[in-house]
Amino acid sequence: MKQDLRTKFADSSRGVYLFGTTPPKATTTDELASGIADKLLDRLQHVEYDGLIVYDIQDESSRIDMPRPFPYMRTLDPRAYSKLLRDKSEKAIITYKSVSQRDEASFIEWLDEAWNEYGVRDTVLVGSPSSEGDIQLSLNDAYKTIAKHPANFQLGGVTIAERHASKGNEHERLISKTEQGCEFFVSQAVYNAQATIDMLSSYARKCRENGTKPQRVILTFTPCGSTKTLEFMEWLGISVPEATKFRIMDAHSPLQESIRVCRNNLEQILEAVMPLDIPIGLNIESLTNRKEEIDASIRLFKLLKSIVDLKLAEADL
Repeated sequence: MKQDLRTKFADSSRGVYLFGTTPPKATTTDELASGIADKLLDRLQHVEYDGLIVYDIQDESSRIDMPRPFPYMRTLDPRAYSKLLRDKSEKAIITYKSVSQRDEASFIEWLDEAWNEYGVRDTVLVGSPSSEGDIQLSLNDAYKTIAKHPANFQLGGVTIAERHASKGNEHERLISKTEQGCEFFVSQAVYNAQATIDMLSSYARKCRENGTKPQRVILTFTPCGSTKTLEFMEWLGISVPEATKFRIMDAHSPLQESIRVCRNNLEQILEAVMPLDIPIGLNIESLTNRKEEIDASIRLFKLLKSIVDLKLAEADL
């Protein structure tokens, strides 16, 4: 019998390895969506991974004044794409849900359908990208609603090291989200190793003080092969130190250099965090649909997985 994600996440002696993707645009036919899913799974054929993350893409223009480097397009329902990928791959799928646009009754309906019709078992709830605009349901209220729901979702939360760098309290958010039912966390894409190390160190320390165990934190990494992708990363709020920007953009092959940066960042993070007993996972994504960046994300996946596997094996010695 295949282990579900909850069982895998609970085993702190092993890593968890995921691949992030977005649903095709809303106008995609069933046949085309099926072909897109096949293409993705074909790329992952020779990769050992535990499951996929399907994002819920929202128009985040209220969060930032800068124009979006890539135009926002509505996508297919993430639940439907999750089901398609799960049926084809027989792997677990984590489905993101942005909760702020609809009221509680609509969210309960979403949960019912997600569980019964689409087979969603693992979900990450995301709040409003900003305090502006019409927020129908806060993230805290969504957590209360899912806690009362009869379905036993494995619930995850988002963690943003950049928020810790500016406010110094992201570790407290992790504790609070755990109390509200979160069993794991997925980070925003990491390009600033120190911000992630600071946040995770504060989190481990707080858990020690509270006499609790840290939840699994899944670190997201993404390749970057062009100035446009870099602009998009910054638009999304990903912190890229200036020296790292220059290093990638001035390189003979920016894409290869970004992979080296990701490897160095992961090694620094593991060096600092492995002794803290925080179970770690990896989520690799491509932020664009450019073939080179998608192919690079597969190479990045293999490289970073091998590093985590090696570190875990060394820890067992």
